[in-house]
This record gives sequence, C-alpha cells and structure tokens, in this order.
Amino acid sequence: MAYRIQFERLGGPEVLARVDCEPGAPGAGELRLRQHAVGLNFIDVYVRTGLYPVPVLPSSLGTEGAAVVEAVGSGVSGFKPGDRVAYATGPLGAYGDVRVMPAAHVVHLPEGISFEQGAAIMLKGLTVWYLLRKTHRAQAGETVLWHAAAGGVGLLACQWARALGVRLIGVAGSAAKAGLARTHGAWAVIDSSRENVVQRVLELTEGRKLPVVYDSVGKATWETSLDCLAPFGLMVSFGNASGPVSGVNLGILAQKGSLYVTRPTLGTYVARRDQLEEGSRELFEQVLSGAVKVEIGQRFALADAGKAHAALESRATTGSTVLVP
Repeated sequence: MAYRIQFERLGGPEVLARVDCEPGAPGAGELRLRQHAVGLNFIDVYVRTGLYPVPVLPSSLGTEGAAVVEAVGSGVSGFKPGDRVAYATGPLGAYGDVRVMPAAHVVHLPEGISFEQGAAIMLKGLTVWYLLRKTHRAQAGETVLWHAAAGGVGLLACQWARALGVRLIGVAGSAAKAGLARTHGAWAVIDSSRENVVQRVLELTEGRKLPVVYDSVGKATWETSLDCLAPFGLMVSFGNASGPVSGVNLGILAQKGSLYVTRPTLGTYVARRDQLEEGSRELFEQVLSGAVKVEIGQRFALADAGKAHAALESRATTGSTVLVP
C-alpha cells in the first residue's frame, strides 16, 4: 500500500499526517512514479497555511521530486518504465512514495545527478534560472542584491551568478549564514542582524545603488529593497517568507526613482514544454559542469514532514532540504 502526507485543515506543521492511499494506474498523458526524493519548499508552507488556497480538503502537497517511472499512460511519448525523472511543477502530490502526474511536467534526470540532488534543485534551480536569465537577464559585471542568500534558492543563485560573472550581494540573517553565502560565490555579503542593508549597498556601489533586487522575504524587506534600487531599477518580489506584501501605494515607486516591480512565478516561465526543457537543460548543464553544486543541508524522512516544515519556518535550515520516502 502506498502512502502520502496530507492535511485535513489549515494550520501549523502539526496538521500534516500520513495516510495510506492507492494511486492507481496512469491515465492518458500521465506517468506513475516511484518517488526517491521529495523537495521541501516555502511554497509548501503557503499551501498548508492557506496563503495559496487548495481546491478541496483533505489535500496533499508538494510540487517537486525525483523518481523512477513505473508505468506510462496512453498517448505519452518519450518516457518508459525505468526512466529516471524529476519535476518542479504540476498538481500537488509530491509528498508520497508513489504518485500519478501529467507527463508534461516531467523531465529526464541525467545520470550524473542523484535523485536527492534532483529533488533539491528542480524548483529552486529553475527559479534561479528564470530570475537571472528571464525576469532580468543579468549581465557580466552587473551588481545585484539577493535576500536570503543562504537559503536553498540563494545558495544556488550565488553560484550561478558567479558563473555568469555577475556580482551578487547576498543578504543573510547571521554571520554564519553570510559566510555560507560568501563561500558559495557571493561577491559581497551583508549580515542584516548587525548591518544596515541600505547603507552597505550605498558603500558597496559607491552611491550608485542597484539595477535589480531579488527579494523572497516579502513584507519585512519591501521598503529596504526599494531603497537599494537606482532610478528605473527593478524590484523582483518572488516570495513571502515574512508575509505577503500588501497595501502597496504605487506612488512610492515614483518617489524612489520611477521604479519597476514584478511578482513572477515559475509556473508562468515553464508553462510551455519548450520553456521547461530549456530551463532544465541550462540548470543541469550548470550542475554537471560543477559551476553549481547542490547544497543539501538537511534530510528528513517523508513521514517526518511536519518536523521539516517546523525547521524551515523557524529559519533553522540552510541550503536545500529533501524528504526521503
């Protein structure tokens, strides 16, 4: 009997429970996957707490994993039983040992990348890909600011930016985390627990400020991020770790220099199959070349998903966290 982690009501990590289930055979356009590793992401917290509503309760959660194909539904080409695969988007349901999902969201996982690495990098790595290569195509010699630089996305961004010749200023909440960002390729680091972020940006840029800020923290850093931007700068708000940004007065963008703001999501950037394949190919190339190393900071049994969520929300994690069925 297969199992999954689900929740019957919104709330804290304690609402997550293991239940037996029967995934069944894949339908048209679907694959049945035997999961080897599952990625943990803040979006899972947003789903569990209701920030991102689910259509019905009880609900499973999770959108990222690495697996082996067990069965192939009708109309699916390019996959066969035994294939190593990974995915970062699609319907909720990654928190299980076996699942059925649309083949359109699945890509082949190269032999040189382990299941745990695949589960640790797909969503985070594709996020870095679209942020650095699509939302704002960062150029060699350019300086950018990246909040939460010691997190799973942040550490990948530090490395990828270095490979591109981009000078990434990483913001982290402690001296230890700032050091971690530096060792992973940040050009400069700011310890927000003891340094003024805006003042340090002014010093590091000799008063010019920045063309772009990448901010996954949200509410707590919104004003700070805007104050770090040069005129016509781009504020990329791609997460809500401290709560969502709300009640924004657009006039503040005029006051601070005719600024631009975007709130992108991965799903938009990989909505087409060719986009998903492009992003996955570039990500895997960075990993296989050694330019980007996967930092798995924590491993939890899938059955202990609640403990993993608690660790993530308390900011006790560094790098990526994987759940193992």
